Amino acid sequence: MLVRALIVLLASMNLGVALWWSLHRDPPPPAPPPLDPGVGSLVLARERPATPVADAAELSADPEPLPAGSTCMSLGPFDDAAALRAAMNTLLPLAERIQFREVSATVLRGYRVLLPPAASRADAQAIASDLASRGIDDYYVITAGAEQNSIALGSYKDLPNATKRRDAIAALGYAPQLEPRMDSAPQWWIDLAARAGVDPRAALSAPALTVQPVACQ
Repeated sequence: MLVRALIVLLASMNLGVALWWSLHRDPPPPAPPPLDPGVGSLVLARERPATPVADAAELSADPEPLPAGSTCMSLGPFDDAAALRAAMNTLLPLAERIQFREVSATVLRGYRVLLPPAASRADAQAIASDLASRGIDDYYVITAGAEQNSIALGSYKDLPNATKRRDAIAALGYAPQLEPRMDSAPQWWIDLAARAGVDPRAALSAPALTVQPVACQ
């Protein structure tokens, strides 16, 4: 009987605990303290109202008009970024507006001297052997491509040195060609608007630069 009474007591206690948990509710959290006058509440980014289209349009408004008498021009070319930065820093106080742009240009890299293609590889080798016997050892027989069987006789940065080389080979009875070496490279131009009388080349001490008048926008 005692054992049965303990079992009934334990079962009743378990039922009581289960009933208490099912009916239990946590107390509500305390309310936040009131905000100081003039201080707004925290709003998440996704809860903010969308920006009106009119406000966004104001960001792309036209720049302020240029002063009367302003002139607009392009100045360049600048062949390296360091020279461009130095010029921009010098011209900035003189300009009403200023920006730069990069363009791809064909520039002269130097000159080369070569003999035109021989009729065959054997003929090219024979010419090379003849040049070597006359003390010309800095040459190269081109073995592939559009200039196959030509003989390269050197590349030069300066025209006088290239001309001297061409004439030396011509004195041996050959007909060498002197050609410019062209390559694509980036160049930079500065577009600026300034008051009348501003001379950007004088400000930069760079009379060799080109100044092109352009329409003011």
